[in-house]
Amino acid sequence: MTSTAPSHRVVSVSRTIAADPSTIFELLDDPARHPDFDGSGTVLSSRAGSRHLQLGDRFGMDMRMGVPYRMTNTVVEYERDRLIAWAHQGGHRWRYELTPVDGGTEVTESFDWSTAKIPPFIELIGAPKRNAEAMRRSLERLAALLEQPGA
Repeated sequence: MTSTAPSHRVVSVSRTIAADPSTIFELLDDPARHPDFDGSGTVLSSRAGSRHLQLGDRFGMDMRMGVPYRMTNTVVEYERDRLIAWAHQGGHRWRYELTPVDGGTEVTESFDWSTAKIPPFIELIGAPKRNAEAMRRSLERLAALLEQPGA
């Protein structure tokens, strides 16, 4: 697993997962599956149930960071089996990029706060470093889901 230092207000973590891009994408574009691989511990459930997303779709999540709250996201980048990103009212984005490689797919998850409404606030609360650790755990969980026998 590799990670990059924050650059232009983006921090990314990559990992090769022994699965094809379409199998991985099916988990990423179904909000009901997000709690299964969330490494932050904040994603509780999807408010819309299981469905596959497309560009411009909105989806709600029940979250908890100390206290419960709800978050509505909009899919802002989308290329089937290659790229999906969503943003919420704060403007920052969560992005997954899938690249076929020998032995599977390189999955890169990014936290992009270059589009945030108040980027200095994101930095002040330490979100980039905290999110990098959560992304590492998310990719570990994603790999465990997909690489287990019968996945």
